[in-house]
Order: sequence, then structure tokens, then C-alpha cells
Amino acid sequence: MRYMGGMNVAVIGSGGREHALIWRLSTSRGIGRIFALPGNPGTMKLAENVEIDINDRAKLLKFLAQQQVDLVVVGPEDPLAGGIVDVLEKAGIRAFGPNREAAQLEADKWFAKELMRSQSIPTAESRSFTSLNSALDYIDSRDGPFVVKATGLAKGKGVTVAYRHEDAEAALVSIMKDRVFGSAGDRVVIEECLVGVEASVLAFVSGNQVYVMDPCQDHKPVEDGNVGPMTGGMGVFCPTPTVTPEILSSVERDVFVPILDGLKREGISYRGVLFAGLMLTVNGPKVLEFNVRFGDPETQVLMMRLGSDLLELMNAVVDGKLDQVNPRWDERAAVGVVAASRGYPGLYPTGIEINGVDEAGALEDVCVFHSGTKRYGAALQTAGGRVLTVTALGSDMEAARSRAYEAMSKISFEGMHYRKDIGARTSGR
Repeated sequence: MRYMGGMNVAVIGSGGREHALIWRLSTSRGIGRIFALPGNPGTMKLAENVEIDINDRAKLLKFLAQQQVDLVVVGPEDPLAGGIVDVLEKAGIRAFGPNREAAQLEADKWFAKELMRSQSIPTAESRSFTSLNSALDYIDSRDGPFVVKATGLAKGKGVTVAYRHEDAEAALVSIMKDRVFGSAGDRVVIEECLVGVEASVLAFVSGNQVYVMDPCQDHKPVEDGNVGPMTGGMGVFCPTPTVTPEILSSVERDVFVPILDGLKREGISYRGVLFAGLMLTVNGPKVLEFNVRFGDPETQVLMMRLGSDLLELMNAVVDGKLDQVNPRWDERAAVGVVAASRGYPGLYPTGIEINGVDEAGALEDVCVFHSGTKRYGAALQTAGGRVLTVTALGSDMEAARSRAYEAMSKISFEGMHYRKDIGARTSGR
């Protein structure tokens, strides 16, 4: 490591999560050069965007060595599940993120379910199936509603909440016969449908050392009022008052500690960020799923509120010194609203010109994080389903909402869709 000249950091990924991480890393005292692999038009202003195939391990390692990169931050789940951290560490390159074995917590939902069961972690009752006919027979024998999940990685879209038997059956056929999520649907998990308020709790983890961050509340359905198809996230606010300090303490004690103990029993040490998606039921918090990386759009609001040096925190995680740092948070509230393409989460057009991003970002306490954008000459265009996350701070939740929607009103592109109720009801979904 070269603290004197600043640490060179490479961030893998191209979405709003990576833009937010790079934005916060750029303010770190010990930062040197930042490389975004491949980044997006938003990261271009803060880092050096590099088009490189990260699956070409030899080319990636050569680039990191040539640029004297001290730390690699892995954003998305796919490379983590593919063992990129194992490759980097074997080459002597420090990496922020879990290794392949630890990444099974997200890459294999049944592995996570079995581990939760063995550790007595509260979660929904469930069954897994590799046969479509067996899964359909199970649905026919039970009362709904059901939650149907592809067990593999499906970009946050592999979950269907089915209130009718025919909807559950259609989801099973789509996943297991039509293969809409490819090999991620080799196995499905069918769960009881939990009722309550959803919350996202993320924690920095270094072995047995855990630091739980302020809780967030995500909005998954595409339309106002939490109706319509599930998405990767249409907006988020932080902190959420539904997760009281007492609940947060219980989540650390009853979720994070036992899951890490369970991994340790399997000979697996976890380093990075661990994300617990929770349902706050009348019987207490229950785990919906684990993610093995920063969430999107949760990262955007967390980075807006983080008052500590992110590079220092990441180094502490990698070096096993998390217990030696004490992260600070801005006391103000943060709201992030996603601008999506028409048709998302289904088929959507791309290449549509976007206007007003600079004007929105110029507002005080506002950041516009790019998720699915590209440059075409001087023009900024859409390149994905979730296009931008407009994120704002405010003295309270209503002030943060007002500022975020004021900024959103300055942005336009044909077919732009965003929810109007992000953070409107902070006491429930």
C-alpha cells in the first residue's frame, strides 16, 4: 500500500451503486487514482473509466499491476459469485468483497435458507424444487399466497409474490420451463408470504467483526402504492423509523452474528458488506434474503449520509481492523428516487436522449447517480431499465423528499417513469 502518494482504487461495476461508491471514495483523504471498470458517464467525472473484460482474468490482473492498484472494490454480485475475489487475492491484490464460498449466501438462495435454518435465524417457511411438476403439485396442495424465487442470481427480478395459485403456477413455468432467468432457475424456492414492512439493513463485516449501518426502506414494486411487477428498486429512504434501535440491535444479534457463525462452521470467513433484506412481522424481523454486496438504490442514500472516510472503512474491513473504526453518519434524512425507462421491468427502449441532469445535480444537497446511461457524442442517453437515481438530503424526511422531487422535475426523457410516493409513508410500506 502507498498511503503517502494516495491509494489507487479500482471499482468494478457500471451502475448507480458504483457511481455512489466512487463519489464517496473521491472524498477520502488517502485516495489516489480511481479506476471505474467500466463505469458510466457519471463516474467519468470522478474516475478513469476503463473498458475491460473482467472475465479475462489475465488481462484484468495485468491492468491492475500496471496501474499499481492497491484495492479493488467489487460492486455487482455476478463477479463475486464467480470468484473474482479469490483470483485477486491469489495474485496478491487486496479486494473488498466476499470470496466465492461466502458469496453463496446470495448466489444460492437454498444454501442461504439451509444455513439460516441450521442457525435458527428467523425466516419464512420454504421448500425447494428442481422439478417443475413437483413444484406445481406442491402449489396445488397448499393455500396461498406464495413467494416464488429462482435460487440463482436474477438481477433482483427472480422473485414473484403470487396471491393466486394461477399466478404462482405461471411464475414456476416462466422460471423452470421458459428459463427466463437461465440457469438461475435450475432450482426454485417456494416460501410462505410474510406480511409486514420491508427493510434493508447493511453491515460492514470482517470475519466476526460486524458494524451495522443505519437501516433503509426500499420500494420494489414499479408503481405508486406498491403495486405492479417487482423491480430492482424504484426508490429508497434512510433512516427508516420502522427499524427502531431495539429492532436493529436484535437484527445484529439474531441475524448477522449467527449467519457469520454458521459460515465460520463451514470454514468460510466473510469480508465485505452483507445485506439483510428483512420483513418486520408481528412476530419480529424475518430474513427475506441476503445480498453479498452493497444494495442499489440503498448505496446511494447511505453514501449521501456517510460522514466517515469510506476508504478507511474499506481498508479496515480488508485488514481485519473493523473494530478499530467508528463510522459517523449525517443526522439528516436521505431519499433516493429512481427514474426508469418506459416498460421496465419488462422490455424497454434505449438510446433516448436525457435532459436536465446537470441542472438537477446543481441543487444543494442533491446528487444524481447514473445507473443505465451512455454517451452518444455530446448527448446523454438511456442505456438501461433503471436510468438514474436522484438522491437528496433534508433536515427531515419530508424535506429530503421535497428536494429529491424538485431535482427530478428538472430531468426529462421520453417515457421516463418514476414513483411519486418514495418516502411518503415512513411508518409502513
